[in-house]
Amino acid sequence: MSNMQLDTLRRIVQEINASVSLHDSLDIMVNHVAEAMHVDVCSIYLLDERNKRYVLMASKGLKPEAVGHVSLSVGEGLVGLVGKREEIVNLDNAPKHERFAYLPETGEELFNSFLGVPVMYRRKVMGVLVVQNKESQDFSEAAESFLVTLCAQLSGVIAHAHAVGNIDVFRKPNSGSTYKTFQGVSGAGGIALGRAIVLYPPADLTAIPDREAEDISDELALLDQAIASVRKEIQSLDEKMQDSLMSEERALFSVFLRMLDENALPSEIKDHIRTGSWAQGAVRKVIDKHVALFAQMEDDYLRERVSDLKDLGRRILACLQEADSSHRELSPDSILIGEEISTAALVELPVDNIAAIVTSEGAANSHMVIVARALGIPTVVGVTELPINTLDDIEMIVDAYQGRVFVNPPRRLRQRYKEVQKEEEQIAKDLKQYETRDAITPDGVEIPLFVNTGLMIDVVRGVQRGAKGVGLYRSEIPFMLRDRFPGEEEQRAIYRQQLSHFANKPVIMRTLDIGADKDLPYFSIEEENSALGWRGLRFTLDHPEIFSAQIRAMLKASIGLNNLHILLPMVTSVSEVEEVLYLLERDWIAVQEEEQVKITKPKIGIMVEVPSVLFQIDEFAELVDFFSVGSNDLTQYLLAVDRNNPHVANVYSHFHPSVLRALQNLVQACHQHQKPISVCGEMAGDPLTAILLMAMGFNTLSMSSSNILRVRKAICHVPMSDAKKLLDDVLKMNNPLLIKSWLEHYFRTHGLADMVKSNRLLSA
Repeated sequence: MSNMQLDTLRRIVQEINASVSLHDSLDIMVNHVAEAMHVDVCSIYLLDERNKRYVLMASKGLKPEAVGHVSLSVGEGLVGLVGKREEIVNLDNAPKHERFAYLPETGEELFNSFLGVPVMYRRKVMGVLVVQNKESQDFSEAAESFLVTLCAQLSGVIAHAHAVGNIDVFRKPNSGSTYKTFQGVSGAGGIALGRAIVLYPPADLTAIPDREAEDISDELALLDQAIASVRKEIQSLDEKMQDSLMSEERALFSVFLRMLDENALPSEIKDHIRTGSWAQGAVRKVIDKHVALFAQMEDDYLRERVSDLKDLGRRILACLQEADSSHRELSPDSILIGEEISTAALVELPVDNIAAIVTSEGAANSHMVIVARALGIPTVVGVTELPINTLDDIEMIVDAYQGRVFVNPPRRLRQRYKEVQKEEEQIAKDLKQYETRDAITPDGVEIPLFVNTGLMIDVVRGVQRGAKGVGLYRSEIPFMLRDRFPGEEEQRAIYRQQLSHFANKPVIMRTLDIGADKDLPYFSIEEENSALGWRGLRFTLDHPEIFSAQIRAMLKASIGLNNLHILLPMVTSVSEVEEVLYLLERDWIAVQEEEQVKITKPKIGIMVEVPSVLFQIDEFAELVDFFSVGSNDLTQYLLAVDRNNPHVANVYSHFHPSVLRALQNLVQACHQHQKPISVCGEMAGDPLTAILLMAMGFNTLSMSSSNILRVRKAICHVPMSDAKKLLDDVLKMNNPLLIKSWLEHYFRTHGLADMVKSNRLLSA
């Protein structure tokens, strides 16, 4: 495309993104395209899936009265041909084409040349963009390229409108009763059946008009009362969550309180009131000003503050309007639905009544999801096509294990999931007896089970369920829950809590592991392929000041406890470990001198997740004290598959023969050097693969607290002799599905059907 076309494209995209409705976006598109391409007609037809028709939604050049009323059935006319082929149709004499459908109400009989481009989103046709001219002439390749690029932008806008239920022309009576399935990303596993409660903002800032204040003093007093109420409300929320969340996990509330400081937002709002604005209008102006300013910036931290500003502005407005922020009563089994649900909005609700959370936006490692996971609430995020505005009080099933949401599920499906839910509840009751038992096989082999932690509630549940230590402490979580890098003393206090709760037991702390799907809101790492990029140890070695502060904090936290082990993530080469050992030695000596105390030097281990490590175990064994397998990433890298990509999700499998054989060889190599080795990924928490890992000779298994009892039960029922026979069998197999089926058959025929039955039902 030419520079002029690129400029035009950029301008159109910017205006579309700034528009407030789908109809505005479509009108902008057809008018600008017609002008930029010098064509007589530009039209957009959108597919009404329910009625299987393409509806004319916007046009420049056709009769205005046809818009919204004229439609073509799927496969009818040239528009239908474009949609059916899912490719461009370029004609110099459209009326002569056998598929041309004459629609007199549009007035298109005057136009000869035709160029139709499908609007595609995730391999689905959303509509067709058409340009036409009176002159008989094929459109150029540049014209095709220009429209294809625009359609790619338009598809996201249309998909979002579908998601929030804003294509009113398609909505028919009782359309909400249709059974549909939506796919998102699993944030916190679990199953829930219930009714949707759509969370709307407590107050709509955009609806507040400009208005002169009748009495400035009264408006200032109202604002002071509102600010005081919001401040008290946030402090109350903070106190409410003290028993469930650590201080750094409640850092968002501190951010809100700083924004409410007299010299921050209230000062600016009062300035507007003093110039004659009423309080509500002043709040809107100040919030809009900051939102617009931050939204233009590229920094992720500032964009995160946009969400905070909006949420805080709505709270102030709600108090000004004397609105009750808890305006919705949550009955038991309520499923929260929203585009975004803030942490503050979540914790102010009765948590015991929340069956699940579903959002159309958000990421699996967002602040809200981390808190939901800690509270045990099944959560699915990123359900981009969810029609939020049509779901209130609709019956739903949330399968957060697979990231699926079922709207208006049929009776048979509801019954099926109710059975699974009852089975899981009964299994949970039966597993209580294993809280006080050790994981010892019937033939007397003990396999210590450790817990993976990050939040304080993980520690509490790990202790309750008899974990023998912490196999993986995710130190990045306190970093993710703050609005800045935590200082050394802040980190020391956090690490001390983890270490002291498991006094006399090993606590393996992984150094900061950010990058890939674990971004910090104040330190964004944008890369084309983040999974293979600047993450883990690669990042911290490039920032020794961050790494050193963390090591020093860990060393100080371990004083008098002596149970600290340090784990290095994303190790690729021996030289990286050598550099870490130098830094660790330096900091260990320095901290002892500063604190005037003897500190036991922690054992150092590396995560085996980059395949290159598999071929250098001999060299690494000379440097480190232990190894820990990150099975999620190792599987992903061995199979060259992105486990978050739905198109190739079926390729990702822990049961793949290459994965199992690699792990078997790894264990043997570590044992030759008398180095302990553990697994801290999902394989350790799955009873099927845990038995294989036990047979391979892994010294310990570390998992989520929710999986400890399941794995312990499996170990207590499977003799080591049987486990080794199973391992020998599956290592001869070449198909992951066959391997999984073989293991499931053993479990079902040896009194462990409850460990696999739910999985079978859910995946069917």
